[in-house]
Amino acid sequence: MTTCLRFRKGRGLALLCTLLGTLWETGSGQIHYSVQEELDKGSFVGNIAKDLGMEPRELAKHGVRIVSRGRTQLFSLNPRSGSLITADRIDREELCAQSAQCLVKFNILIEDKLKIFEVEIEIKDINDNAPGFLKEELEIQIGELTAPGTRFPLKTAFDPDVGMNSLQNYQLSPDAYFSLAVTSVSGGSKYPELVLERALDREEQDVHQLILSASDGGDPVRSGNLYIQVIVLDANDNPPTFTQPEYHVSVLENVSVGTRLLRVNATDPDEGFNAQVSYILDKMPGKIAQIFDLDSVTGDMSILKSLDYEDAMFYEIKIEAKDGPGLFSRAKILVTVLDVNDNAPEVTITSLTDSVPEEATAGREIALINVHDRDSGQNGQVTVFVLGNLPFNLEKSIDQYYRLVTARSLDREQVSEYNLTLKATDGGTPSLSTEMHITLHVTDINDNPPAFAHASYSTYIPENNPRGTSIFSVAAHDPDSDDNARITYALTEDTLQGAPLSSYVSINSDTGILYALRSFDYEQFRELQLWVTASDNGDPPLSSNVSLRLFVLDQNDNVPEILYPTLPTDSSTGVELAPRSAEPGYLVTKVVAVDRDSGQNAWLSYRLLKASEPGIFAVGVHTGEVRTARVLQDRDALKQSLVVAVQDHGQPPLSTTVTLTVAVADSIPDVLANLGSLEPSHDSDASDLTLYLVVAVAAVSCVFLSFVIMLLALRVRRWHKSRLLQPTSGGLTGVPATHFVGVDGVQAFLQTYSHEVSLTADSQESHLIFPQPNYADMLISQESCEKSEPLLISQDLSEVKGDSKLLQVSFFLSLVSIKNNCAKVVIIQL
Repeated sequence: MTTCLRFRKGRGLALLCTLLGTLWETGSGQIHYSVQEELDKGSFVGNIAKDLGMEPRELAKHGVRIVSRGRTQLFSLNPRSGSLITADRIDREELCAQSAQCLVKFNILIEDKLKIFEVEIEIKDINDNAPGFLKEELEIQIGELTAPGTRFPLKTAFDPDVGMNSLQNYQLSPDAYFSLAVTSVSGGSKYPELVLERALDREEQDVHQLILSASDGGDPVRSGNLYIQVIVLDANDNPPTFTQPEYHVSVLENVSVGTRLLRVNATDPDEGFNAQVSYILDKMPGKIAQIFDLDSVTGDMSILKSLDYEDAMFYEIKIEAKDGPGLFSRAKILVTVLDVNDNAPEVTITSLTDSVPEEATAGREIALINVHDRDSGQNGQVTVFVLGNLPFNLEKSIDQYYRLVTARSLDREQVSEYNLTLKATDGGTPSLSTEMHITLHVTDINDNPPAFAHASYSTYIPENNPRGTSIFSVAAHDPDSDDNARITYALTEDTLQGAPLSSYVSINSDTGILYALRSFDYEQFRELQLWVTASDNGDPPLSSNVSLRLFVLDQNDNVPEILYPTLPTDSSTGVELAPRSAEPGYLVTKVVAVDRDSGQNAWLSYRLLKASEPGIFAVGVHTGEVRTARVLQDRDALKQSLVVAVQDHGQPPLSTTVTLTVAVADSIPDVLANLGSLEPSHDSDASDLTLYLVVAVAAVSCVFLSFVIMLLALRVRRWHKSRLLQPTSGGLTGVPATHFVGVDGVQAFLQTYSHEVSLTADSQESHLIFPQPNYADMLISQESCEKSEPLLISQDLSEVKGDSKLLQVSFFLSLVSIKNNCAKVVIIQL
């Protein structure tokens, strides 16, 4: 009992340890929770009071507390809510490193009941760490001679997270020389390797910059980069190169010892020790090595001892240029000693036919040989002959020339090749001689025709090509030799559009190159079919044919052509009519154009380039339709001039323009009334049709004017009679609402002559606009008529019999000058 009291008061650890085993056996349980890492302090983990079967306020009463050993307390109890909460921020990576499952276990002790419960909390990982490398930069040195396919291990990345939040893959930035290979081993570890895809060349690129990215599978994905610098180490992969493959020098035999003949030079594109060049003599005989010296550093060649023309007139010296590691290249120095001394005869073949056809007859020339001895006198007299019993003879030509000819016909089936030995002997004592060996082949007859590489050819040429342009080249192969394999090219005769084909295209008979003899026009023809014949020079000649299709490519060389409107043939101006009542968008006319080119070069667009009054008309970009852009007004001029541009889409674009004359009027008579403003002046040779039209319009105008004057006179006369018939005592018995009878008839008459007449009885106002005669040399505008001063004539009628009605008749007569011949009468009745 004393021990128990001491435990409660002092809470001794020793007594608690002795009781744990007993309490576990007497009804203890296990509680399991899970919580994510990195939660804030005081975050909810689980309702421990509920799981213990208590109310939150009973926890303190029963002495419920957390018991743990040897570890920082990560969780605590909230006595108010009865919840298990975090005591501090929890880092799963610190607790469990990269273990697949992270469990934190502790005990819950109920002191008054001496019960203990085991609590197990699983800490769940979150993607709070990005993959990272120990170093951000890595330098790799690779020799430029490293074989493709070689792999170079790279540094691995580390991600402390687990599962999908851990490192998942690697990725290498795109590069033409390197790729990435990832090796997976047991346990899920991945090891990146850099793979060399193609051979390196330090002289082309000495440093390669790469980026290796490591990423995890979390959400969001986190990644880290490793910057790789690949340094290409120089390898001795380039030998020194001489500036010339052969050096030629001529020297007199009496030149002094120590004279520098020439300097050779070789360069090495490598660097450092690999580029250090030294010069040496290659495989020089002892005598030559004693005559010439080559400086290993500067490349200067000099003479060590006097030259003797008797010994040698020509030296071929081989030299080497070697770099530091030992790569080398060779060149020749050809030294010619200039002098003449005793020498054996020289036999030179000036002309040689190394083969002869088997059907060749006797006397067939094979070679032209020159015999020369640099000695003089008897030592220079040379005799030359053919050794052996062979069917060949030497015939003297001119000077020291001999012809080698056949002595009889050759038979290839018997001997197909002859090895001839020519011996030249001088007349010295002892005599010197020289032998020349000639190999002569007997060729077969021509039994193989030329053959083309393809069964047919096709090529393209743009139109408007310059004359003499090379179009195409054909080549044929003949397995025969010499003349039998020498091919001549020709075109098969044909006609095109009535002209011979040879006037369009020619072919070089030797090279097979085709040339254009004229500038082609795509609009005339688009394709040309040729047949090329390849013939050898055999006897008889053999030949073969091949087809060649020549396609002419279109170029933008044709301007658009206007189909409508077309210019009249009588030098007059074409006119389009636009009524003044037209609404916006009214179709006035349409410009129709075509382009003889094709494709994009024939795509046409239209635009309004110029207008006498901008804003009235608009032109469709693709349709060419001329439409009104707004409502036509009275102030708009009768004559509208439009310049429409039509442009194709070629490069460069070509364009043309057309001028449209639009008459703003409601009808043809209105246009005729102002014909003078639309048509240009004509000379005495104007057409009779125009004259008749002017006379007719003038006649109609006169008849109409006479009718109006007569109508006015009758109305005035009737009004005057009514005044005379009125009784003296009586007043005006009545005046009709209108003084105009037969208005419909007058209106029908006026409409018959297409004059603008408005006679309305309801509005008590009538307008008469007289026609305006047409003058070809005069432009009459509406404004000129409206500005005329009116003449006002008014007559008042007195009241009769107390009648208050007032009848007033006003005549407005607006007369313009006789030159303009314009009249306007407005009759108003109130």
